[in-house]
Amino acid sequence: MHFLITGHTGFKGSWLSLLLQAQGHTISGISLEPNLKSLYTQASLHDVFQDDLRVDIRDREKISDAISQVNPEVIIHLAAQPLVRESYRNPIETFDINVLGTLNVLEATKKLRQLKAVLIVTTDKVYKNHNHPRGYVETDELGGDDPYSASKAAADISAQSWIKCFATVPIAIARAGNVIGGGDWSQDRIIPDLVNAYAMGLLPSIRYPESIRPWQHVLDCLNGYLTLVDRQIQDGWGGAWNFGPLYGEKYSVSFLVDSFAAEWGGVTTQSWLKESTAQPQETQHLLLDSTKSSSKLRWSEKLNFAESIAWTAAWYKNAPSGDCRELTQAQVNSFLTK
Repeated sequence: MHFLITGHTGFKGSWLSLLLQAQGHTISGISLEPNLKSLYTQASLHDVFQDDLRVDIRDREKISDAISQVNPEVIIHLAAQPLVRESYRNPIETFDINVLGTLNVLEATKKLRQLKAVLIVTTDKVYKNHNHPRGYVETDELGGDDPYSASKAAADISAQSWIKCFATVPIAIARAGNVIGGGDWSQDRIIPDLVNAYAMGLLPSIRYPESIRPWQHVLDCLNGYLTLVDRQIQDGWGGAWNFGPLYGEKYSVSFLVDSFAAEWGGVTTQSWLKESTAQPQETQHLLLDSTKSSSKLRWSEKLNFAESIAWTAAWYKNAPSGDCRELTQAQVNSFLTK
């Protein structure tokens, strides 16, 4: 099967490319230039892709031409502006990328003759948050207060409209939680902040230590996406699907930090400091209910919380002295044999 990944030079896209390669698929990618400190660059992933194109998804004509050139059988749309604090700094750009960029990709699919399925990846932040103690289900109201959440909710709603009005192949929407794993160097993300601080012998500053998030290893998340794609192709399934950890796994930011520090080693009994400056508002309590995916897709996590932390810490500890491509591939292979 020939897969096209938009945003393939990002964190999720890099892991997905190696996962698909290990499963014997042909892969192409469209994205902006990768950051110098990115998994794509560190692991030298260029040779994984049949087509490795640099196109801005906001450019409707160029993205249409690029997607037609690739002519894939499956599209997984990952390209996005994915950071909450960046969305406060550049709200218009965030909406432009996340909403219009998604629509440009969907519009481009009209020209494809061998397309079998499209998966639009949004986020757990699409749900209008009421700080429920329960997990959000796919039928809950969508909405967002910060520009990132609002833009992804708008992208999700736009994709739903497209599905109802224009879809000629199965189109599905995947909503996943806070993924962790080796090779994520994004600004203002918790794991990169921990790694950078501990590597310099410093204590990281944590913005909202008591916030609850649906932590999940990136490979479990991506395995959910591919399980859904299989059912899209085989049975024509579409709609929205949650992919998050087991509902009983409710872990705070501070617990994640303490767990990571223990795996990292060499950290004193105090592993973090509370950020003292005012921060943009973020959701305090967020969980997903993935009952639909587990019951209908028969999808479940292979890595529990402790294993996810251990695999992530091991990647970052070994990366400076090792081959990042080999290190990442080894974890992909181990995951596939679990």
